[in-house]
Amino acid sequence: MYRYKGEDVFVVDGHVHHWDASEENIKHEGGEQFIQCFYDYHTGFTPEDRQWTIDEYRTYDTDRMVSDLFGSGYVDVAVTQPTHLDEFYEEGFNRVDTNAELAEQYPDRFVANGRFDPREGEEGLEELERQKAEYDITGVKVYTAEWRGDSKGWRLDSEEAFEYLQKCVDLGIENIHAHKGPTIRPLNKDAFDVADIDDAATSFPDLNFVVEHIGLPRLDDFCWIAAQEPNVYGGLAVAAPFAQVRPKKFGEILGELLFWLGEDRILFGSDYAIWEPEWLIEAVMTAELTPEQRAEYGVEFDLETKKKVMGENAAELYDIDIPERADTLQDDAISEEFGLTGGDIGPEEGAAD
Repeated sequence: MYRYKGEDVFVVDGHVHHWDASEENIKHEGGEQFIQCFYDYHTGFTPEDRQWTIDEYRTYDTDRMVSDLFGSGYVDVAVTQPTHLDEFYEEGFNRVDTNAELAEQYPDRFVANGRFDPREGEEGLEELERQKAEYDITGVKVYTAEWRGDSKGWRLDSEEAFEYLQKCVDLGIENIHAHKGPTIRPLNKDAFDVADIDDAATSFPDLNFVVEHIGLPRLDDFCWIAAQEPNVYGGLAVAAPFAQVRPKKFGEILGELLFWLGEDRILFGSDYAIWEPEWLIEAVMTAELTPEQRAEYGVEFDLETKKKVMGENAAELYDIDIPERADTLQDDAISEEFGLTGGDIGPEEGAAD
């Protein structure tokens, strides 16, 4: 486990991908624009000495992903978030079944989420049933700006989406992760608007709505919705890199989230492989609010709060017993492979024993 100031911190990375944006997989110019936009985010926030080349970035194998997350990246458990983008990629960009293979190979390390798109009608409902039956998913990722034919997006508060959300309730799929953040070329910014979370969360109180990227650049809209909807959570993917490159801005973001949502509804996510968790976790764990921010917001980003954000809140959503899981991971194959057995890692502690 990651160790900070003498204490163990169990890390659940709530937002990771295993994608394929290789040139041979691209079938539409939007696929090239999409990965180039991802790469711009990568180079814009990643420390120069940690940046990948564009060829490395297009696609990466399982071994590298496992190494980056668990070997050097301090992550204990990672949640995969699929995004198919079948209009752009021949075999899809980041598929449910690809992610599920990781979870089958490393069941204690990965949580594989499913996905749905209400524009797929009855066929899509059957596919959601298949994902539950084959992989026992307890969460889904929804991407409301994804293109499908002539459609360039959909809304979570639509009649069609409500049918799928009810199916999630019926199947016991409790966690709905919605991408509601910065636009990605060539997708439309308005299709990522956070407003549709409001009615969906009110109408389905038994579901947890994790707003990935906390609605950026619509943070205020997100916070006002989340303040009145107790089943709405904020995912820090995309916001987390600000801890490294714009720490004061990161403090402002945290201040707003802690003021409106409290410490129990904020989840860490690296957005791997847009960014690697190693430097990102160190940046978030060492981040502090300024005295002015603490005074204005009346909150603290202390170690107990960081523990919740970095893993305890996600563990609660995904029924992960942290002491039990930590004991299991202590001597698993990944710990043995990367020399993590019997030791703790963190910037103050050095390498694992």
